[in-house]
Amino acid sequence: MENTNNQFTVLLVEDDLNDIFLVKRAFKKAHIPNPLQVATDGVEAIHYLQGDGKYADRSLYPLPRLIVMDIKMPRKTGFEVLDWIKKDGVLKRLPVIIVSSSDQPEDINRAYESGANAYMVKPVDFRAVETLFQSITHYWGLECAKPELEEIQHHG
Repeated sequence: MENTNNQFTVLLVEDDLNDIFLVKRAFKKAHIPNPLQVATDGVEAIHYLQGDGKYADRSLYPLPRLIVMDIKMPRKTGFEVLDWIKKDGVLKRLPVIIVSSSDQPEDINRAYESGANAYMVKPVDFRAVETLFQSITHYWGLECAKPELEEIQHHG
């Protein structure tokens, strides 16, 4: 399976429409070609990762190479999704970046204990949020080596 390192999918799990807009804008401005997929809550994120329902077509909804996720979301929290991902045989290799408005030590500690690769506190300033997402996608998208996830294509 051909997959160049910089052509990879990012799954953004975020319920705030303003933040979704900012991430899309950051991708455009940074000229990042990576397809961005969005799940607006934890349950939808799990459906996406499992390839359930409308997400069954992996050519339209490829497995992400990076997950950027908020904590406080409806239906399932980012912590619940993170715990689920890290219990899965292959998905647990996926880098997960938590981006949250919470700077509470207990949230930060819990995220790392659950297997998050990074925890970033969401700035209040609009431009700072954009810069943060640009730096995440640049570092995790271009600088980091990606885990192999091919075995997972056989699910479903």
